[in-house]
Amino acid sequence: ATRSVMCDGNDVLLDLITRRLVVGEALGAVPEETPTVPLEADLRARSKTLRLRQQAGAKTLDLDLRRDIDVERSQFLHRLGILEIDWGTPADSEVRSTGTFRETWALQWKPEFSVSVIEASLWGTTVVAAATSCVVSKINEPDISLASLIGLLENSLLANLPAALSAVLESVKTVAALDHDVSHLMAALPTLTRTLRYGDVRGTDVSALVDVADSLLIRICTGLAVAVTGLDDPSAEEFREHLDKVHSAVMVRDDRDASARWLQAMAGVIDRDDVNGLLVGRMVRLLRDSGSITETAAAQRLSRALSVGSTPTAKAGWVDGFLGGGGLVLVHDRALLTLIDTWVRQLREQDFIDTLPLLRRTFGAFEAGERRAIGQAVRGGRRVETTVETDARRGRAAMAVVADILGVGA
Repeated sequence: ATRSVMCDGNDVLLDLITRRLVVGEALGAVPEETPTVPLEADLRARSKTLRLRQQAGAKTLDLDLRRDIDVERSQFLHRLGILEIDWGTPADSEVRSTGTFRETWALQWKPEFSVSVIEASLWGTTVVAAATSCVVSKINEPDISLASLIGLLENSLLANLPAALSAVLESVKTVAALDHDVSHLMAALPTLTRTLRYGDVRGTDVSALVDVADSLLIRICTGLAVAVTGLDDPSAEEFREHLDKVHSAVMVRDDRDASARWLQAMAGVIDRDDVNGLLVGRMVRLLRDSGSITETAAAQRLSRALSVGSTPTAKAGWVDGFLGGGGLVLVHDRALLTLIDTWVRQLREQDFIDTLPLLRRTFGAFEAGERRAIGQAVRGGRRVETTVETDARRGRAAMAVVADILGVGA
């Protein structure tokens, strides 16, 4: 009746009435002297110190990790997250900033969190002690995976739990030494590298993680040749994701020795015949983009891959591995585009039908502008004409500022 008469059949309005009028958003309170579990008392005290109000309405909290109070707020919310008290959840910031010093949380206190606090009190009497005990308990669970341990390691760093951190590090070293599955090691490395790269924003000492990251990378590079041998198409597709993430993590870390070791490991695999073409194409592309092999060498390898006596589907997998993730290489390198165009035009009808789904997936993932430029180049060999209006006066002013920054004459 309420939906029909008052809301004109609109469920959104009915939900608003239910939430605002029937249920309500006001939170009750109990006197400070009311007996409660020690953990809840500590949570209230810390909330008051950090000026975080327990309110039912949703609120966005932007933290600047260069400020001490915001660092403490971040650590406090991460500790509650470990205890599964999700008062704050990470959110996307509306502030346009690419700095790693910014952190955004969506805050909303729910009545059921009071029960969660009582349940979490079995871990300790304070938020810090309870979060530490919870982490230590999780790392002692049987059959815990390396990726889960790395996640606990990251959470311990974010929550600033030094007592738990040492225990997690020892567990990571033990599990990593016993885990012979390269894919597990590859899944764990990106999270660890991200912590190494950005952990110092909070002033956290991450030097202890360097040895762990180096050890993981050495074992990955050593086992890569065996791990990529004889994979079928679904397994190769899954392994390509690990390749991309590890490569991105190693390049972001910007460590010369680590980068050289990883690139050398991939270079030792790309000439083998027992490796799925999808992975070979991907590794050739990663080596090309990093400058380990020249564009000419990459084009020669693509030409050989499309000319050898493998099936059209296998060749399409090589192309998918090489081009997956972006088509700018075809926009700027017309020799590669000509090679692929020639190969596609020479396919027999049934071969074209068999390879079309894979090629469609590959090219469909490109940006609209990339597809348009490639299409125009294939149709008539014409470059895409782009009209750009320029303002000479504003351009001279910008160049003057750049020259002043660089300390050179305009």
